[in-house]
Amino acid sequence: MALSIWEALAVFAAGIGAGTINAVVGSGTLFTFPVLLATGLPPVTANVSNTLGLVTGNISGAVGYRRELRDQRGRIVRFGLVALAGGLTGAALLLTLPSKAFGAIVPALIALALVLVVLQPRLARALARRRERTGTRPHADGGVALLLGLLLASAYGGYFGAAQGVLYLSLMGLLLDDDLQRVNALKNVLGVVVNGVAALFFLFVAHIDWTAVLLIAAGSTLGGQLGARVARRLRPQMLRGVIVVVGVVAIAQLLLRK
Repeated sequence: MALSIWEALAVFAAGIGAGTINAVVGSGTLFTFPVLLATGLPPVTANVSNTLGLVTGNISGAVGYRRELRDQRGRIVRFGLVALAGGLTGAALLLTLPSKAFGAIVPALIALALVLVVLQPRLARALARRRERTGTRPHADGGVALLLGLLLASAYGGYFGAAQGVLYLSLMGLLLDDDLQRVNALKNVLGVVVNGVAALFFLFVAHIDWTAVLLIAAGSTLGGQLGARVARRLRPQMLRGVIVVVGVVAIAQLLLRK
Protein backbone atom coordinates (compact mmCIF):
# COMPACT_ATOMS: atom_id res chain seq x y z
CA MET A 1 0.00 0.00 0.00
CA ALA A 2 1.33 3.45 -0.95
CA LEU A 3 1.96 5.78 1.97
CA SER A 4 1.81 9.56 1.84
CA ILE A 5 4.92 11.47 2.90
CA TRP A 6 3.33 12.30 6.25
CA GLU A 7 2.31 8.69 6.86
CA ALA A 8 5.83 7.54 5.99
CA LEU A 9 7.35 10.06 8.40
CA ALA A 10 4.93 8.95 11.12
CA VAL A 11 5.87 5.28 10.63
CA PHE A 12 9.59 6.14 10.68
CA ALA A 13 9.18 8.21 13.86
CA ALA A 14 7.19 5.41 15.48
CA GLY A 15 10.03 3.04 14.58
CA ILE A 16 12.52 5.28 16.39
CA GLY A 17 10.27 5.37 19.44
CA ALA A 18 9.73 1.60 19.33
CA GLY A 19 13.44 0.85 19.01
CA THR A 20 14.24 3.18 21.90
CA ILE A 21 11.59 1.76 24.21
CA ASN A 22 12.36 -1.85 23.29
CA ALA A 23 15.98 -1.34 24.31
CA VAL A 24 14.92 0.23 27.60
CA VAL A 25 11.95 -1.84 28.76
CA GLY A 26 9.98 -3.31 25.84
CA SER A 27 6.48 -2.48 24.54
CA GLY A 28 7.70 -0.77 21.36
CA THR A 29 4.89 -2.44 19.41
CA LEU A 30 2.48 -0.18 21.28
CA PHE A 31 4.04 2.69 19.30
CA THR A 32 4.31 1.19 15.82
CA PHE A 33 1.16 -0.94 15.69
CA PRO A 34 -1.43 1.85 16.08
CA VAL A 35 0.45 4.01 13.56
CA LEU A 36 0.36 1.19 11.01
CA LEU A 37 -3.35 0.71 11.66
CA ALA A 38 -3.88 4.44 11.12
CA THR A 39 -2.31 4.17 7.65
CA GLY A 40 -5.03 1.67 6.69
CA LEU A 41 -3.17 -1.63 6.97
CA PRO A 42 -5.26 -4.63 8.10
CA PRO A 43 -4.41 -5.75 11.66
CA VAL A 44 -2.65 -9.01 10.71
CA THR A 45 -0.62 -7.39 7.92
CA ALA A 46 0.30 -4.55 10.26
CA ASN A 47 1.44 -7.00 12.93
CA VAL A 48 3.50 -9.11 10.52
CA SER A 49 5.15 -6.05 8.93
CA ASN A 50 5.82 -4.60 12.36
CA THR A 51 7.51 -7.81 13.53
CA LEU A 52 9.87 -7.83 10.55
CA GLY A 53 10.66 -4.14 10.90
CA LEU A 54 11.54 -4.35 14.58
CA VAL A 55 14.13 -7.13 14.17
CA THR A 56 16.93 -4.69 13.33
CA GLY A 57 15.95 -2.51 16.28
CA ASN A 58 16.12 -5.51 18.62
CA ILE A 59 19.59 -6.33 17.30
CA SER A 60 20.66 -2.70 17.69
CA GLY A 61 19.50 -2.64 21.31
CA ALA A 62 21.26 -5.91 22.09
CA VAL A 63 24.51 -4.63 20.59
CA GLY A 64 24.19 -1.45 22.64
CA TYR A 65 23.99 -3.61 25.79
CA ARG A 66 26.91 -5.89 24.83
CA ARG A 67 28.92 -5.04 27.96
CA GLU A 68 26.14 -6.33 30.21
CA LEU A 69 25.97 -9.58 28.18
CA ARG A 70 29.44 -10.68 29.23
CA ASP A 71 29.51 -13.98 31.15
CA GLN A 72 25.89 -14.74 30.19
CA ARG A 73 26.58 -17.12 27.31
CA GLY A 74 25.01 -20.10 29.09
CA ARG A 75 21.83 -18.18 29.81
CA ILE A 76 21.67 -16.85 26.25
CA VAL A 77 21.83 -20.37 24.81
CA ARG A 78 19.41 -21.93 27.31
CA PHE A 79 16.84 -19.14 27.34
CA GLY A 80 17.31 -18.51 23.61
CA LEU A 81 16.26 -22.05 22.71
CA VAL A 82 13.12 -21.66 24.81
CA ALA A 83 12.39 -18.28 23.17
CA LEU A 84 12.91 -19.82 19.73
CA ALA A 85 10.30 -22.53 20.36
CA GLY A 86 7.83 -20.09 21.87
CA GLY A 87 8.25 -17.46 19.15
CA LEU A 88 7.69 -20.00 16.37
CA THR A 89 4.58 -21.30 18.12
CA GLY A 90 3.15 -17.81 18.48
CA ALA A 91 3.84 -16.94 14.83
CA ALA A 92 2.11 -20.11 13.70
CA LEU A 93 -0.91 -19.30 15.87
CA LEU A 94 -1.15 -15.84 14.33
CA LEU A 95 -1.57 -17.28 10.85
CA THR A 96 -3.57 -20.34 11.90
CA LEU A 97 -6.27 -18.58 13.87
CA PRO A 98 -8.90 -16.63 11.85
CA SER A 99 -8.14 -12.93 11.31
CA LYS A 100 -11.33 -12.12 13.22
CA ALA A 101 -9.83 -13.90 16.21
CA PHE A 102 -6.79 -11.61 16.03
CA GLY A 103 -9.02 -8.55 16.00
CA ALA A 104 -10.87 -9.85 19.05
CA ILE A 105 -7.84 -11.07 21.01
CA VAL A 106 -5.37 -8.22 20.48
CA PRO A 107 -7.35 -5.48 22.31
CA ALA A 108 -7.45 -7.76 25.36
CA LEU A 109 -3.73 -8.51 25.00
CA ILE A 110 -2.90 -4.82 24.79
CA ALA A 111 -5.05 -4.10 27.84
CA LEU A 112 -3.25 -6.85 29.75
CA ALA A 113 0.10 -5.44 28.63
CA LEU A 114 -0.85 -1.98 29.87
CA VAL A 115 -1.87 -3.38 33.24
CA LEU A 116 1.52 -5.09 33.49
CA VAL A 117 3.31 -1.86 32.54
CA VAL A 118 1.47 0.10 35.21
CA LEU A 119 1.69 -2.50 37.99
CA GLN A 120 5.25 -3.71 37.41
CA PRO A 121 6.94 -1.33 39.92
CA ARG A 122 4.37 -2.09 42.62
CA LEU A 123 4.71 -5.85 42.11
CA ALA A 124 8.50 -5.62 42.21
CA ARG A 125 8.40 -3.67 45.49
CA ALA A 126 5.94 -6.11 47.03
CA LEU A 127 8.11 -9.09 46.12
CA ALA A 128 11.23 -7.33 47.41
CA ARG A 129 9.50 -6.74 50.77
CA ARG A 130 8.43 -10.38 50.88
CA ARG A 131 12.02 -11.52 50.28
CA GLU A 132 13.19 -9.28 53.10
CA ARG A 133 10.64 -10.76 55.49
CA THR A 134 11.30 -14.38 54.56
CA GLY A 135 15.04 -14.06 53.91
CA THR A 136 14.72 -15.79 50.51
CA ARG A 137 16.52 -14.90 47.30
CA PRO A 138 15.68 -15.52 43.63
CA HIS A 139 17.04 -18.74 42.09
CA ALA A 140 20.41 -18.20 40.38
CA ASP A 141 19.14 -19.67 37.09
CA GLY A 142 15.41 -19.21 37.52
CA GLY A 143 14.57 -22.92 37.56
CA VAL A 144 11.76 -24.63 35.67
CA ALA A 145 9.30 -21.88 36.55
CA LEU A 146 11.34 -19.32 34.62
CA LEU A 147 11.76 -21.58 31.58
CA LEU A 148 7.99 -22.18 31.44
CA GLY A 149 7.28 -18.49 31.89
CA LEU A 150 9.73 -17.55 29.12
CA LEU A 151 8.14 -20.12 26.81
CA LEU A 152 4.67 -18.63 27.29
CA ALA A 153 5.95 -15.04 27.03
CA SER A 154 7.80 -15.91 23.82
CA ALA A 155 4.69 -17.52 22.32
CA TYR A 156 2.83 -14.32 23.14
CA GLY A 157 5.67 -12.34 21.53
CA GLY A 158 5.52 -14.39 18.34
CA TYR A 159 1.75 -13.84 18.19
CA PHE A 160 1.74 -10.11 18.90
CA GLY A 161 4.56 -8.82 21.09
CA ALA A 162 3.26 -5.68 22.81
CA ALA A 163 4.82 -5.59 26.31
CA GLN A 164 6.76 -8.78 25.56
CA GLY A 165 9.84 -7.09 27.00
CA VAL A 166 7.90 -6.15 30.14
CA LEU A 167 6.95 -9.80 30.59
CA TYR A 168 10.59 -10.85 30.21
CA LEU A 169 11.81 -8.24 32.67
CA SER A 170 9.14 -9.18 35.19
CA LEU A 171 9.90 -12.89 34.97
CA MET A 172 13.69 -12.66 35.03
CA GLY A 173 13.72 -9.80 37.51
CA LEU A 174 11.66 -11.87 39.94
CA LEU A 175 13.28 -15.27 39.37
CA LEU A 176 16.93 -14.44 38.66
CA ASP A 177 19.41 -13.23 41.26
CA ASP A 178 21.19 -10.67 39.11
CA ASP A 179 21.60 -6.98 38.32
CA LEU A 180 18.65 -5.45 36.50
CA GLN A 181 20.81 -4.01 33.73
CA ARG A 182 22.22 -7.48 32.96
CA VAL A 183 18.67 -8.83 32.94
CA ASN A 184 17.64 -6.05 30.57
CA ALA A 185 20.51 -6.95 28.22
CA LEU A 186 19.34 -10.56 28.22
CA LYS A 187 15.80 -9.39 27.52
CA ASN A 188 17.01 -7.64 24.36
CA VAL A 189 18.66 -10.83 23.09
CA LEU A 190 15.48 -12.84 23.65
CA GLY A 191 13.58 -10.16 21.73
CA VAL A 192 15.96 -10.68 18.80
CA VAL A 193 15.33 -14.43 18.88
CA VAL A 194 11.54 -14.21 19.03
CA ASN A 195 11.12 -11.45 16.46
CA GLY A 196 13.76 -13.06 14.26
CA VAL A 197 12.18 -16.52 14.12
CA ALA A 198 8.71 -15.02 13.68
CA ALA A 199 10.02 -12.80 10.86
CA LEU A 200 11.58 -15.77 9.04
CA PHE A 201 8.32 -17.67 9.37
CA PHE A 202 6.27 -14.74 8.05
CA LEU A 203 8.58 -14.25 5.05
CA PHE A 204 7.30 -17.47 3.49
CA VAL A 205 3.65 -17.55 4.49
CA ALA A 206 2.29 -14.06 5.19
CA HIS A 207 1.36 -10.88 3.32
CA ILE A 208 3.91 -8.15 4.09
CA ASP A 209 3.93 -4.40 3.46
CA TRP A 210 7.60 -3.86 2.64
CA THR A 211 7.41 -0.07 2.76
CA ALA A 212 6.30 -0.24 6.37
CA VAL A 213 8.96 -2.85 7.13
CA LEU A 214 11.80 -0.70 5.76
CA LEU A 215 10.61 2.45 7.52
CA ILE A 216 10.27 0.71 10.88
CA ALA A 217 13.59 -1.10 10.41
CA ALA A 218 15.43 2.16 9.76
CA GLY A 219 13.77 3.96 12.65
CA SER A 220 14.08 1.12 15.15
CA THR A 221 17.78 0.66 14.38
CA LEU A 222 18.42 4.28 15.35
CA GLY A 223 16.14 3.96 18.34
CA GLY A 224 17.86 0.80 19.58
CA GLN A 225 21.18 2.62 19.88
CA LEU A 226 19.52 5.62 21.47
CA GLY A 227 17.63 3.48 23.98
CA ALA A 228 20.72 1.55 25.05
CA ARG A 229 22.54 4.84 25.75
CA VAL A 230 19.84 6.59 27.73
CA ALA A 231 18.29 3.55 29.48
CA ARG A 232 19.72 4.51 32.85
CA ARG A 233 18.58 8.13 32.58
CA LEU A 234 14.93 7.85 31.58
CA ARG A 235 12.26 8.43 34.21
CA PRO A 236 10.17 5.23 34.34
CA GLN A 237 6.98 7.11 35.25
CA MET A 238 7.13 9.21 32.07
CA LEU A 239 7.89 6.20 29.91
CA ARG A 240 4.99 4.20 31.31
CA GLY A 241 2.66 7.16 30.82
CA VAL A 242 3.50 7.38 27.12
CA ILE A 243 3.08 3.62 26.68
CA VAL A 244 -0.36 3.71 28.33
CA VAL A 245 -1.53 6.58 26.09
CA VAL A 246 -0.36 4.85 22.92
CA GLY A 247 -1.84 1.54 24.05
CA VAL A 248 -5.24 3.12 24.58
CA VAL A 249 -5.01 4.56 21.07
CA ALA A 250 -4.23 1.09 19.71
CA ILE A 251 -7.24 -0.43 21.47
CA ALA A 252 -9.48 2.35 20.15
CA GLN A 253 -8.14 1.85 16.61
CA LEU A 254 -8.92 -1.85 16.69
CA LEU A 255 -12.38 -1.44 18.19
CA LEU A 256 -13.35 1.30 15.72
CA ARG A 257 -12.36 -0.90 12.77
CA LYS A 258 -14.94 -3.54 13.70
